[in-house]
Amino acid sequence: MLTMPKLTNVREQGADLETALKTAKGETLNYNQVFEAISRQLDVAQGIVVTSLPRGSLQIAQPQRVSEGLLRSYAKEFHAWDRMTWQAIAKGKAVRGSDVWSGGEFDNSRFLRDFLAPNGYRWVAAAPLTSPVIEGYPGALRVFRTAEQGAFNAQDLSRLAEVARQLEQAIAKTRSTRRTRPGLDERLKHKTRVRHFIFDSQLRPLIDKGNLNELDDRIRTQMVQLARQRFEHVNGKAVASDRVGLPDSSGDLWMFRVVVHRQYPALGEGSFVFFCLQPGCNEWGVLRPNDFQADQELARLIPALKFMEQEFHRGPTLNEIAKTVHLSPFHFHRRFTELLGITPKHFLLDCQIEEAKRQLIARDKDLAQIATDCGFAHQSHFTSRFKQATGLTPTRWRRLAAERQRTSSN
Repeated sequence: MLTMPKLTNVREQGADLETALKTAKGETLNYNQVFEAISRQLDVAQGIVVTSLPRGSLQIAQPQRVSEGLLRSYAKEFHAWDRMTWQAIAKGKAVRGSDVWSGGEFDNSRFLRDFLAPNGYRWVAAAPLTSPVIEGYPGALRVFRTAEQGAFNAQDLSRLAEVARQLEQAIAKTRSTRRTRPGLDERLKHKTRVRHFIFDSQLRPLIDKGNLNELDDRIRTQMVQLARQRFEHVNGKAVASDRVGLPDSSGDLWMFRVVVHRQYPALGEGSFVFFCLQPGCNEWGVLRPNDFQADQELARLIPALKFMEQEFHRGPTLNEIAKTVHLSPFHFHRRFTELLGITPKHFLLDCQIEEAKRQLIARDKDLAQIATDCGFAHQSHFTSRFKQATGLTPTRWRRLAAERQRTSSN
């Protein structure tokens, strides 16, 4: 039987966690210290932060001290079997293996047999995190116990939920201190509370169905139509993805990464389509390598985002961008696209378009000057690319933006 710590020890351990979270200076958390405090407070063998990403899958983001075997097996295959994280997100509360694998299924699950057990773990629990790395992309605080440490009980789950709440507040605080270049008016950004939308092969929305109601009716209709098309053409590839712009009722394009998983056992049987609403350039720009301490390959790519965000106006080459992270252009392009869900070319274009929108709203430059400032060859080139990216001409978009600002102010 698991012996619970004395109340005084629990309080002391809680104070340890609060101290660890308060040590955050400026933009970063000391995750190693945080997880050491979590392991003491919850009596766990390992804790990790898992996050969803705009590429349509899950990623272990923290802490740095994660075994190579666990990290590799999760990244290669078991992210698609991680029912725990998706159930914690969907239910909005802490859950255990027995809560998401009913009727004794957990004891016979492949997740236990081929993922947890080889890494020395027997019991697992998870509590939701709203935005562990990128706003709108939720995840979970996951904790593991060995067989000797015993199963998680209701009191453990309650404590885990409180720890996750404190961690979430600390993450939001550090993110708010990060500075980037001036961004677009918040009222004009394409944002929803949660930015991934998932459909099963019966075209039923999953995880948080209410999120769809935050979207324009025209976008929702197109998503269902596009999902149907993707399901009709599921081929031999395990995962297929492309970038799609869906116009709202005003003709303004919302950019999604559409990802088809031929199989995704974490969500059930059959195929699934993820619609991942792309973050704005400023949101990409606030990422830091420290946000992905568990995966150094992904962390290594983050400075390239900052470089492109600062230099987009002069059109840096792929060779030049790849050099900033000491990779070959081919390897950089392939891994950047796979791990972040956006190509370098599209990221540069998004930076150009976002800056153009900001200058259009400011109304202190003509179109020719905006085109030059944003790195376009000339005004007609600017107009053409802007319409491709937004569905509207610069002039039409500026009128629409002004209308939306007036409406939101009333």
